[in-house]
Amino acid sequence: MNQLTPEGSSIINQLAQRYHFSFDAVCSLLQSVINGNGSMAQFNHPEFGGSGQWMRGGMIMVGDMFNNQLKNSISGLCQELSDLVASQPNLLQKGSFQSQSQGSQQQNNYSVGQQQQNSNGPSGPVSLFVPPSNTQSANWWPAGLQFPNSTGAQNNVRYAYFATINRLAIEANGHVTLYDTLDHQISGFSQQQSVGGSLSFTSQYGLVDVNSLPVISVDNVPMDAKSKPVQQSAAPNKPVSSHEEDIFVTIEKLTDLKNKGILTDEEYNAKKAELLGRL
Repeated sequence: MNQLTPEGSSIINQLAQRYHFSFDAVCSLLQSVINGNGSMAQFNHPEFGGSGQWMRGGMIMVGDMFNNQLKNSISGLCQELSDLVASQPNLLQKGSFQSQSQGSQQQNNYSVGQQQQNSNGPSGPVSLFVPPSNTQSANWWPAGLQFPNSTGAQNNVRYAYFATINRLAIEANGHVTLYDTLDHQISGFSQQQSVGGSLSFTSQYGLVDVNSLPVISVDNVPMDAKSKPVQQSAAPNKPVSSHEEDIFVTIEKLTDLKNKGILTDEEYNAKKAELLGRL
């Protein structure tokens, strides 16, 4: 995660105190919201009951699925972080996020503009992060992806791994390919010692060839299941569909079955990966 400005640290600290979470926990959730382009978050932190998911519009899943107080706290915090990052210039991909804050309906939510109006400082949004020294070289991966968990380069090939949203970007031969890492928890990369050698990674399943992963896009052009370019959707702001809601409800039921010992971890992970692949 990029370095917070003093103003950004103050904002996160206020949110942490108000929702009774630690500063580090709120920072980790902020990164998850940013990685979800402001409209969703996949998080994993002990204070949030382990792993969970949030989607703008009301969907929330946590490991402690019957803890409604925890669900409400995380959902409220995600909503405020979502509104907060939406105010940051160039932080989110244009056209992929739409704030739903309208007048007094969001008066209980944290508002960057309100904070500035109540202070003696200049009006305008607060800058959360210290800008990088070279934005173009730091962000070679597809637009909309922010703050990778790890990056590296070898033999004119470089990668950026976004564990929170299960994405892997690789630049090779002048082209950037974005992959879906499914349920792999990547811990390292390796490449054959030759020009154009295949790239592999290590996960909980051992050594895996990158080419076995589904391709999301090439040079920002989306790909279908047969790796052919597909046309961009005319509606960039897609609401949560009933199909997507059904998938998340099914995952929540699977989690309950796993917690009761009816499903094994392997069965649960396989079915969850299959369901997420339908989104």
